[in-house]
Amino acid sequence: MQTLHIVVDHLEDWRPYYPSKELISAEDYLSSPVTGPDSKTRVINLCNDYDYLSAGYYCSLLAEARGQRVIPSIRSINDLANHRYYRLYDNDLTPFLEKCHLADTERVPMKIFFGQPSLPGSEKLARRLFELYPCPILKVEFKYREHWDIDAITPGKLTELNDDEQTLFANAIDAYSRKIWRKPRSRKRFRFDLAILCNRKEDMPPSNAKAIKQFIRAGNELGLDVDIIGKHDYARLLEYDALFIRETTAIDHHTYRFAKRAESEGMVVLDDPDSILKCTNKVFLADLLAAHKIAMPKTHLLMRGATIAYHELERQLGYPMVLKIPHGSFSRGVVKVQNRAEMAQQCQTLFKESAILLCQEYVATDYDWRIGFLNNKPIYACQYFMARGHWQIYNHSDKALQKSGGFATLPIHQVPKDVIKTASRAVKLIGDGLYGVDMKQLPDRNVIIEINDNPSIDSGVEDAWLGEELYRTVMGEFLRRLERLHNHYR
Repeated sequence: MQTLHIVVDHLEDWRPYYPSKELISAEDYLSSPVTGPDSKTRVINLCNDYDYLSAGYYCSLLAEARGQRVIPSIRSINDLANHRYYRLYDNDLTPFLEKCHLADTERVPMKIFFGQPSLPGSEKLARRLFELYPCPILKVEFKYREHWDIDAITPGKLTELNDDEQTLFANAIDAYSRKIWRKPRSRKRFRFDLAILCNRKEDMPPSNAKAIKQFIRAGNELGLDVDIIGKHDYARLLEYDALFIRETTAIDHHTYRFAKRAESEGMVVLDDPDSILKCTNKVFLADLLAAHKIAMPKTHLLMRGATIAYHELERQLGYPMVLKIPHGSFSRGVVKVQNRAEMAQQCQTLFKESAILLCQEYVATDYDWRIGFLNNKPIYACQYFMARGHWQIYNHSDKALQKSGGFATLPIHQVPKDVIKTASRAVKLIGDGLYGVDMKQLPDRNVIIEINDNPSIDSGVEDAWLGEELYRTVMGEFLRRLERLHNHYR
């Protein structure tokens, strides 16, 4: 049975509302005895002050330490404390702002109560802001600078609400506590609920539609109730125990926000935000591999605005060279240059997308190895062959239907041991999630090309050897982690 605590600074702060047996003062909550990890308790922290080391801050901090799910989380508190953090989402919020009907003044204030706005017509924007900053009460100030912008977002105070706002708040907290923490609908059949985040419109998703169906089937067989969710289901995330991201990840993207939220709420999540952060940036990976003396193509960093030392690069790397933007995926943002003129031209183009470029030696092979890892164990192995008449696996300049080369899927025991050993060393630097290690096998060495979070698992390709067992392996790892988490909090 789930328990709900509504924490306030002083019990009299709740006087305008109906009495609630869930109410507890911050002092009593902080001094309550700890009986062990407690995943069944939910905490709504309504303290007036969340500043660092305040009582409100400690209520959220200790709730997380006790294994309880709390709003706002420490992550949300810290995000709100950074007054410019929300500007990261300016482009994401613009469509919602444009649809709001704000007053014809320079500044407009608004309060948001668990995603419900005080200003009519701002419902979609309010829900989006609440998704980004899960906090019981948000104070938002809009400012007009040729167009409407969000000037400030701060936590609101329960004791500063007027009569109309108190009514809105009471309705919102009632709806929120029922909606987010209701009993999962399928407990009679399934032990845990798992969400797969994917985008059916993505051109090159990490798993095709048939593979997604295989994941669902495997999960169901293991006692996992599996749902498909999309980018607009952020508010539903707490309905689930685990999140499986099957959409191409990026930092400034909803996939990263989903991963961060899931992790902060104590859910099992693949890919975890730390893995996304590490794997989606080739500059980080280059430094990481170099620091641990794991072979990779010779690499130099080029900085936008700095003079390019062509002579030194030519001496060390020779032509052809490969230029990469740090955040490209599926061979995007990767070009081969044959001479200095081509290099200058391509640098000029790529520097429009990134302040840093990687310049690497060209390592020619007929195929790349891809070794899939889960929990630091190899689970599949593929050879990805270069696209016909091209030097990469994916040829984005070819408008024909066949954009990628062929493949061969092998059992792990047929992969050269030194390939597995090198890949294993590299992947352990990232974590224990689901990864795909791309590498080239040369006569004298194996070189890591990159480590991918969110690796491809397509029906008919990566599963060609293991078949359904590959999907059971992945879903089985979710079950193992969920059981471990459940037993830890019992």
